[in-house]
Amino acid sequence: MLLVPSQPGVFALAEEVVQAAGPQSRRMLAVFEVAEADDLSRAMSRLFAAGSPWREKLAQTRCYVRYAIAPSIADRRTAATALKNWLSTQREVASQIFEQKPAVVAEAKAVLTMAAVAEPQAGGLKTVAERAVDRVTHGVKLSKAVSAGS
Repeated sequence: MLLVPSQPGVFALAEEVVQAAGPQSRRMLAVFEVAEADDLSRAMSRLFAAGSPWREKLAQTRCYVRYAIAPSIADRRTAATALKNWLSTQREVASQIFEQKPAVVAEAKAVLTMAAVAEPQAGGLKTVAERAVDRVTHGVKLSKAVSAGS
């Protein structure tokens, strides 16, 4: 928590759902919250407060936070809205997959897996989600992901 600056920005919280199995594999994180804040440090601290809806989840599971400093209110709102819309569409896709019959679920999972496969980019391999974040932040430098429990 000491690494989070007292500056305005956007942040996302995620939990690890699949650990990296080998050197070529990647861990999978499930984003469960996206928000904007006038003060990132204060907003992170509030997540652990007694009245926070995320307090229990943060205490029980290994969670990660990713943030971007965005001084402009317009940039923060645009980025947060775009990421929330993306998160909402991903939830809808997941709910459709798990409500279907097993044979259809296997086919849908294969389609989603192909969509999430890393594709070569100028900066190396990036997943679909990473490319979406790059488009939303359009040049805003993101900080490193840190464990929310640190």
